[in-house]
Amino acid sequence: MNHQKVDVRQMKSLTLAYMGDVVYEQFVREHLIRSGSVKPQQLHQAAVRFVSAKSQAAVIRYWLDEQLLTEAEEGIARRGRNAKSGSTPKNTDVQTYRYSTAFEALLGYLYFMEQKDRLIELVDQAIQYVEERSATT
Repeated sequence: MNHQKVDVRQMKSLTLAYMGDVVYEQFVREHLIRSGSVKPQQLHQAAVRFVSAKSQAAVIRYWLDEQLLTEAEEGIARRGRNAKSGSTPKNTDVQTYRYSTAFEALLGYLYFMEQKDRLIELVDQAIQYVEERSATT
């Protein structure tokens, strides 16, 4: 694969979010498979709990409220939240969709910046947060 050098800081937020979506989904799928608690035919349904816009928005809001992000990460999240996509999914309000875009943009940014340790740390926190939240609801 030809890895062209790109300036990640100049990438559009929706491009970062596009990559972040894939990265997060892969981590979630791997987590579910390794945990062994989900039957193969239930994997997709289990994954939806983590990758829904509502879940992602809740995670990024939690990170922002608890000040768990660096200044640079907050800046990327803000850019992602303010990105105009032109459309929103039918099951989600605009605010939730914007926050989920911020979440995905941040993960895409960390991925392209090759900050693997930080990416794994945040994804682990996100998965734990979603699991704890769904255990109480």
